[in-house]
Amino acid sequence: MQTAFPAPYLTPEALTTFIRTALAEDVGDGDHSSLAAIPATAHNRAHLLVKAEGVLAGVALAQLIFKEVDPALHVSVLLEDGARVRHGDKAFTVEGPARSILTAERLVLNCMQRMSGIATHTAHLTSLLAGTKARLLDTRKTTPNFRVCEKWAVLIGGGVNHRYGLFDMIMLKDNHVDYAGGIAQAVQATHAYLQDTGRQLPIVVETRTLGEVQQVLDAGGVDRIMLDNMSPEQLREAVALVAGRLPLEASGGITEQTIGEVAATGVDFISVGALTHSAGSLDLSLKAY
Repeated sequence: MQTAFPAPYLTPEALTTFIRTALAEDVGDGDHSSLAAIPATAHNRAHLLVKAEGVLAGVALAQLIFKEVDPALHVSVLLEDGARVRHGDKAFTVEGPARSILTAERLVLNCMQRMSGIATHTAHLTSLLAGTKARLLDTRKTTPNFRVCEKWAVLIGGGVNHRYGLFDMIMLKDNHVDYAGGIAQAVQATHAYLQDTGRQLPIVVETRTLGEVQQVLDAGGVDRIMLDNMSPEQLREAVALVAGRLPLEASGGITEQTIGEVAATGVDFISVGALTHSAGSLDLSLKAY
């Protein structure tokens, strides 16, 4: 079973909390369908059947869910997270108390279908960046209380996680800049805050014009510039203006149809909220056999 997770937010504590909260929501005071119909002594097995083409995600999480529901359940993994799958593939088998298999079934499927959909979409968009240096980023446009799974799925699909939340990066967006009175004021106040609180956090500033890009360069002390809703021509001009002094991130309304052109401008990162807020689900099923 996977023991080392690929991101700092994927701690045993965070995953256990997520699983227990999700089970409490679903099971309540008991899985009465299984308790009513299935003998307590019944032992059975099932396999995870793939019913569509895509990228598999959530296998490691499924193992944790089954273990949380009942340590007596035994999972045999046939396909790991990140595997390219097609209709008819079997990802794993699970064997043990029949009631426990049934109780865990829906949470396993809900997580894996959604995670596999995100991983599949991420892998597809990443493939459109071939031949460029651009890397694909996710955003905070995630489902409340499901972010840990959605961002994990982006990693599995070959994308890169942006900040996890409001606490692990300073991102000065348009409203921050406007409320602070301008880019220089926002950056200056941010440095004072970090010094006063003893924090070391990366600073990203969102810009809407080439003039604002120059203001960020003039202000200094920033780790990345975000170029929001700029045309490919504007992006190329920004790349030339910055000349490698800071990483550049293109953001805002980028689609499957436009991402290749955006990547070709020379930006370092492309953030796409649709990775998590608009990806579909991969058709999976847990079937007795």
